[in-house]
Amino acid sequence: MSGVSPPQAGIIGIRRLSFHGSGGSLFGIHIVNVFLTIVTLGVYYFWGKVKVRRYLLHETEFEGDRFAYHGTGKELLIGFLKAVLVFGIPLMLLNSAPQLLGWRPEFQFLAIVLIYAITVVFIPVAVVGTRRYRLSRTSWRGIRFSFRGRVVEFIRLFVLGVLLTTITLGLYYPIFATRRYGFLTSHSYFGTQKADFNGRGRDLFWSYLLALLLTLPTLGLCWFWFTAKKRRYFWNHSFFASARFQSTMTGSLFFLLKLSNLLLLVVTLGLAWPWVVVRNIRFDFQYLALRGPLDLAGIQQDAQAASATGEALSGFLDTGFDLG
Repeated sequence: MSGVSPPQAGIIGIRRLSFHGSGGSLFGIHIVNVFLTIVTLGVYYFWGKVKVRRYLLHETEFEGDRFAYHGTGKELLIGFLKAVLVFGIPLMLLNSAPQLLGWRPEFQFLAIVLIYAITVVFIPVAVVGTRRYRLSRTSWRGIRFSFRGRVVEFIRLFVLGVLLTTITLGLYYPIFATRRYGFLTSHSYFGTQKADFNGRGRDLFWSYLLALLLTLPTLGLCWFWFTAKKRRYFWNHSFFASARFQSTMTGSLFFLLKLSNLLLLVVTLGLAWPWVVVRNIRFDFQYLALRGPLDLAGIQQDAQAASATGEALSGFLDTGFDLG
């Protein structure tokens, strides 16, 4: 991958991520994971997930050093079991009990309201738990990442955002999405150094409104351009110490990536999944840079404890986050 070499980057203040993995290597890991997951009736799934993350992070380089992942399959399995007990079983009982026990209509309605309320709380807890766990298990040069946002604050932000987005028939979405991203970014740390974000949702409002108006005429294709602009805006308003991230992704490039990925998956009946993952990572890194002075040597270790329960919760509704 093209980019500025580390010595030159240190002088002019441009730093880039690079990825050295390959679809073939990831495919080998994937095949073994699928086989062992089937043989163990699903139990190995958690260890397989760890293997994929460890490979992807180990193949990611910044300033000449690779990242490392320290999570374990045992942690994910225990977290999953806790998530089932705390959220899975109560939701299942609320969903099936009214019909099985022949509850009166008003009690059935109350059960539906409770299910919705639990789900609305479930999602932000899963998002925060996932980010806290994954960052706490990721390191670079021996220094751990961490997330220090309070789940209660994010629940408040999330519930208010859902309500306002519903009341405004979706018009509040860009503000909600920006506030959500800002919370997750500004409470993320690398060692003792905090990340920050200064974006405003109103900056995306008119682009979002235009995408809504063009949805039918473009058969929905306009959303690729809006998504690219949103991701570019989020990155361009994210900071780490005195350095600013810069994304040069465009809607056209993003659309071509997703279209070619879809074609690969269709033609290979899904077998190209590892190559799609690698293509997505390389795409993100190619159009992303960290610009400005940065004293990496002055950052100290400040690891934070985190459990895998939130990580497991995200698996129910796919609310986790990934590279890019």
